[in-house]
Amino acid sequence: MPRLSYEYTKSVLERVSFDSTLFYKELKKAIGNLLPYEVELLKKWLLNFTSEKPELQEYDSILNP
Repeated sequence: MPRLSYEYTKSVLERVSFDSTLFYKELKKAIGNLLPYEVELLKKWLLNFTSEKPELQEYDSILNP
């Protein structure tokens, strides 16, 4: 069941990626809601997802302080 929240989070982030401010808000919310191992998965996904979206790359540092 927790895997569903991770998948849902990815889905939401993909849908709001057109707006970097909204993307940031959803990313911060996701960090607070996901389990630690899911945050690790999200880090990997985020690096891959933002590699083609330079406007979102600044938010990679949120997960990698």
